[in-house]
Amino acid sequence: MVLSKSIHTFHIPVMGLAYTIDSPIRVAQYGISSVISIIDDELMEKMNAFYSKKFNLPYQEISKKAQDYRAERITSYLNLVDSIVKEKFSKFKTELAESKLALESFMATLPNKSSIKEGLFNLMNEGSTLKDNIENYLEMHLKAGDIDVNIMTKVDKDNFVKSEQLPVEFNDAHASLRGFANSNLNSSVVLSAGMNPRLYSYFENFKDFFPDKNNQLKKKIILKVSDYRSATIQGRFLAKKGLWVSEYRIESGLNCGGHAFATDGFLLGPILEEFKNKKDELINETYDVFAKGLNQKGLAVPEQPLDLKFTVQGGVGTADEHEFLLENFQVDSVGWGTPFLLVPEATSVDKQTRALLANAKEKDLYLSNISPLGIPFNTIKGTTNEYHKQKRIDSNKAGSSCPKKYLSLSKEFGPEGICTASKKYQEVKLQELEAKRFEVAPAMYENAKVKITEKACLCVGLANASYLENGIKIKGQEQGVVICPGPNMAYFDKEVSLSKMMQHIYGNGFVLSRVDRPNMFVKELKMYLDYFKNEIATISEEVTTKQIKKWEAFKSNLFYGIAYYQNLFQSSVSSENTNTQRELQLYKEDLITVVIPELE
Repeated sequence: MVLSKSIHTFHIPVMGLAYTIDSPIRVAQYGISSVISIIDDELMEKMNAFYSKKFNLPYQEISKKAQDYRAERITSYLNLVDSIVKEKFSKFKTELAESKLALESFMATLPNKSSIKEGLFNLMNEGSTLKDNIENYLEMHLKAGDIDVNIMTKVDKDNFVKSEQLPVEFNDAHASLRGFANSNLNSSVVLSAGMNPRLYSYFENFKDFFPDKNNQLKKKIILKVSDYRSATIQGRFLAKKGLWVSEYRIESGLNCGGHAFATDGFLLGPILEEFKNKKDELINETYDVFAKGLNQKGLAVPEQPLDLKFTVQGGVGTADEHEFLLENFQVDSVGWGTPFLLVPEATSVDKQTRALLANAKEKDLYLSNISPLGIPFNTIKGTTNEYHKQKRIDSNKAGSSCPKKYLSLSKEFGPEGICTASKKYQEVKLQELEAKRFEVAPAMYENAKVKITEKACLCVGLANASYLENGIKIKGQEQGVVICPGPNMAYFDKEVSLSKMMQHIYGNGFVLSRVDRPNMFVKELKMYLDYFKNEIATISEEVTTKQIKKWEAFKSNLFYGIAYYQNLFQSSVSSENTNTQRELQLYKEDLITVVIPELE
């Protein structure tokens, strides 16, 4: 019997294209769930070859000549990961049953309130028939971590063969979904970056996303959301099609790694409070729509709503914060992303980039405009990608050769799409700017030039770290590495072993060197305040009534969030909470001084 409940109260979210590409192979045997990005089929094909050789498994290359090569590559790699994880998990259980030292080390990494930890402790104290008892107990209670996958819904480029557009199912995200759906995995797909109705409708083609005769889902849907309203809209859209959302993964709008989707001033605490208070309402209302959707398809309707989890991620950094999120907001799991970039046993990062991360301070981590998607992107100063990009700019050769084209989403120059980080795109835009050079002020010209050339090739930059770490040859134009830690990285300053990081999460160790790390909620508040002030300061067009209303709502939501936190932290008189209250008051006073422009 395999229990569905995870043995851990944390998970490792998706990071970049490569940073968690093989995390399940590294950590799933310990019961840790993690998420693989399935955007880059080329990276997965290379990793398939690498791990097949490493584990002495048969490998059959899937070339781009195959009609459905993208989906087939994804399926093949996921099946490989699945078989490696099963083998490693089996060996790990045997090791735990045969070695008291291994068992004690494993128990030290489990949550303090873990029933499995308690059960193993009792068995160890019994002594006599230790091995058989432990083996049976592990077989009954231990579960490998989930091998979940991520699809960024916006990365759904149309594809062409000899200028002829292929059917929509060959779009990038559609092919990624098909690759996952056809795999052997019994896990979840995490959908991020907002709603893609066409992609959501494509789920209906795969029976694994519908309940079986035992009301179980072989493949589940997780929605990454930044507020309750978004969750209800997307959840109902899928439910109408008979598709159940098994988890809402709530992420901070700004205090996260990678692309940042800022809310209209809604802060994480009040958002979590709303999910907690409306959980039953969300489940029941969605179930009613879900039942109708299954009925219309002539499928059996479960008598009860299916399981639904609420999880959270974005900026957590201490055991106290972890426990507070679990207890106060009743979430099922907490995502720890950025800190795991400093755990070589868990993530795929080259040595040079890991050293850059370890040495990062607050001033080095920033919200950039380097993403071709036009969405703010958390990154760090001093990457090798930044160096190579600037070198090309200085040589009047701005832009990337654009070999992968996953972000060729701009239709400005034609239906086949082009990436705003590409040399082809930037050359045209720089020529257009040059023609108007003497019509604009020098400062405006320079700003416009930076806006064109600052875009980075994320497709290559976010994959290179894995190639470098594993000694896989990198072909083509030198792009270096792009990495996307959250602001939380400033407080983690050294490489850490997996067991030490797990003990840190559960309060049985401490890996932070600095004692001045701000509370995660206060940090996010400051980021939103800075974001709000910057939005007003950098307005480049005439202010409209609509814009003023949006800013007023943003300011009002921030005031509400501050009041919520002041009340939330009032219950404790610890020195940390006293300091938090002082910071909240300072930010409130700062917000009062922010002047919203008026109509001219």
